[in-house]
Amino acid sequence: MRSICFTLFLCLISHGLGASLSQRIDEAAESEMERQQIVGFAVGIIQENRITYLKGYGWEDREKRVPVTRKTMFRWASISKSLTALAAMQLWEKGQLKLDGDVRQYVPEFPDKGHKITPRQLLSHQGGIVHYTNGPVVVTLHPYKKPNPFESVLLALDTFKESPLVNLPGQKYSYTTHGFILLSAAVERAGKEKFAHQIRDRIVKPLRMETLQPDYQWVEIPNRTIGYRKRQEKIVVSSNTDVSWKLAGGGYISNIDDLTKLGEGLLNGKLVEPATLKLMRTPRKTSTGEQTSYGLGFRQWNYVDGKLQGDSTKSGESGLKDKMTLRLMGHSGSQQKTKTLLVLEPSKKFGMALMANSEQTKIYEAAEAVLKAAISAKP
Repeated sequence: MRSICFTLFLCLISHGLGASLSQRIDEAAESEMERQQIVGFAVGIIQENRITYLKGYGWEDREKRVPVTRKTMFRWASISKSLTALAAMQLWEKGQLKLDGDVRQYVPEFPDKGHKITPRQLLSHQGGIVHYTNGPVVVTLHPYKKPNPFESVLLALDTFKESPLVNLPGQKYSYTTHGFILLSAAVERAGKEKFAHQIRDRIVKPLRMETLQPDYQWVEIPNRTIGYRKRQEKIVVSSNTDVSWKLAGGGYISNIDDLTKLGEGLLNGKLVEPATLKLMRTPRKTSTGEQTSYGLGFRQWNYVDGKLQGDSTKSGESGLKDKMTLRLMGHSGSQQKTKTLLVLEPSKKFGMALMANSEQTKIYEAAEAVLKAAISAKP
């Protein structure tokens, strides 16, 4: 039965989405929305390296009865880190950014921590930079001459740069949004152009994205979804928290089309060379030899018999050969107003993007349901 399901999966990828498969995805999405009380949801599917399915469900604004459409704008949250990683690796391909150089070579404003921190370590969350609650976050704010100063990725360093390291660089995997803010400052300096403009010119324009942009609260963005959260068993409107200060780690926004276009662009080699993408998706070890499931701006999972699991390099290949297994790369996002996920299987030319405006969404469970719908066709 498992081999039959896998064969059918390959057949579906080869022949595109039929009406029955579209119906199954609709049913899976709507079932998860009801089960998880998701207010607004959107799905994108890539097959044979091309986008074959894009659809929104539920409410962009429940109170005003505005439905989710393909125009609805969802926060990317931490999938923004993959954009930053791609910008960095594009510079590396051109010889403009040294992955194993000292980040202070590019950003001398960042205080000397007594240990060399490299862009490669920042890309893999091994730089020892503090996250939110794993150590003291020391803020050093100053009088700023203009409003919204943290639009500048260099000034955004003031939100954490005096914080002590949480571990020696390279010693541990320790997930950190602040580390990607530091990386974006290095990208800005190495690329000799404003960080946001590099994303625009080298990712947005080549992929013909029409909506991807910084989620600046002071900018009027049409179709920006309302966010929701669960409080005392009720679904209520969530806060519209300012995320401009962490643009590189969680500050972008777009519709479902553009998130899916990122996946399509990666599968088609439009942003980095295939060897570079392989490097980015390969999970890295720490300096102590511990295997992680995170590469350079991307995580790796296995989808085994209907379940998303951590990278197989932790447990080896034993027991996987007789199971329906997909090796997935991508990133998830979790933030006020949003839960997101982008997963790709380059060898199968397949990808999936999910966006929700409800913070309580268990995005991996939703992904399992939609993936199962996409591969469980009946002959």
